[in-house]
Amino acid sequence: MPRRFAPHIDIDMGLFSFFRISKPSQEKVAPEKEADTYRTLRNRTFWGATVAYSLYYVCRMSLSVVKQPLIDEGILTAGELGVIGSALLFVYAVGKFLNGFIADYCNIKRFMATGLFMSALVNLLLGVLGVFHDYMPLSTAVIFFSFAVLWGVNGWMQSMGSPPGVICLSRWFPKSKRGTYYSIFSSTPYIGEFLSFVITGLIVGALGWKAGFIVAAIAGLIGSLIILWMVSDTPESKGLPSVQKLSGEDLTRNDTLPTRDLQKYVLRHPGIWIIAISSAFIYITKYAITGWGVLFLQKEKGFAIEEATQIIGFYAFSGMVGTVLAGWLSDKVFKSDRVKPTVLAGALSFVSLALFLFTETGYMMNVLYVSVFSLSIGVLYCIVAGLMAIDIVPRKATGAALGVVGISSYVAAGLQDITSGYLIQFNTTRMDGVDIYDFGPVSWFWLAAALISFILPVLNWKKMKH
Repeated sequence: MPRRFAPHIDIDMGLFSFFRISKPSQEKVAPEKEADTYRTLRNRTFWGATVAYSLYYVCRMSLSVVKQPLIDEGILTAGELGVIGSALLFVYAVGKFLNGFIADYCNIKRFMATGLFMSALVNLLLGVLGVFHDYMPLSTAVIFFSFAVLWGVNGWMQSMGSPPGVICLSRWFPKSKRGTYYSIFSSTPYIGEFLSFVITGLIVGALGWKAGFIVAAIAGLIGSLIILWMVSDTPESKGLPSVQKLSGEDLTRNDTLPTRDLQKYVLRHPGIWIIAISSAFIYITKYAITGWGVLFLQKEKGFAIEEATQIIGFYAFSGMVGTVLAGWLSDKVFKSDRVKPTVLAGALSFVSLALFLFTETGYMMNVLYVSVFSLSIGVLYCIVAGLMAIDIVPRKATGAALGVVGISSYVAAGLQDITSGYLIQFNTTRMDGVDIYDFGPVSWFWLAAALISFILPVLNWKKMKH
């Protein structure tokens, strides 16, 4: 081979080697220290990934917090914000699908840290763009195009967070503990949303929308450092035996089959696709409230930005509680029955969402409706989009299953953002120089999705397991 091609090959192989799953360490932990070392590293890895993934969401939700200032300043319209928001979600959908398959082969520590660092950089660029616009005003077309492209790039970086986070559970935890720890990890989006709507909301109210993006960037940088400090790739890379040997689990045939064969099995499994469609409707309602809830409370119910972000902050807190409870409810109270808690949570989410959207109430009642809705949607999110899928796929193909569910969920969330944005914009009229909003059509759209989200998996659960 001519010498001039060698550097290119070295770069490619270097990048591949950087992200490739860690090789087993040549230095082994002494048998008498294995149990203590395993517990220490497992806990550090879990909590490092959990805290960092919550900060992923701070870098994702910043746009939702600043929508109202962007509209009021005449920088972007609701429809344009819907398109920009969907850019993240559509790219995220494809990225989560592909990165779910890729992450099964990857060093989760490096993979996850890289995504969060780059997401922080995108938020910083958006904040800097806003500052630049103050001194040298840009055209609306330039602002829209810049936001759409950068937010789409953020979608890809965000898709590098969830797959390695869930895969770390498969690599470090036995099946007997996975449900409980998965429910805790699944609560991290709500922690990130809570931090975004409460802390970022206060900062935006005091310092303007540019500061919201800059604060999110700082949070992302902190999260990437936490990953590098706390997360370990595999037990074997630390001189420990496999998780099956450490926990006394018996090896199954699926534990010995090649990862590629197991991923093909997941793609052919009809149950995964039913879960994927069900999850899509969960994400329509989930992202409807996180993406448009602040604007809804301001324009439909007349709350100030500080009150609106506080109410949606309670949404995030209650969703975290619901997601943590989901594993315990399903495993302990309902004895691993996934259907009963799904029916209960689905009915509660439907009723509470209807009350939130169609009743004229004050601050505390809106907090109550939002909290009950979020708690119940948190249970659905964890059980339908998570535990049901994990129940029916092999451990080594966890990332692939997550990818299938993810692409369906986030394509639906992206379509929701566009649909909601234009339903809001097209049902807004201007009278005496004031915009009058009609949220009726978009509210019925959100409510219908809430109903389908739990009916579909309940009717098909027996078929899905076979």
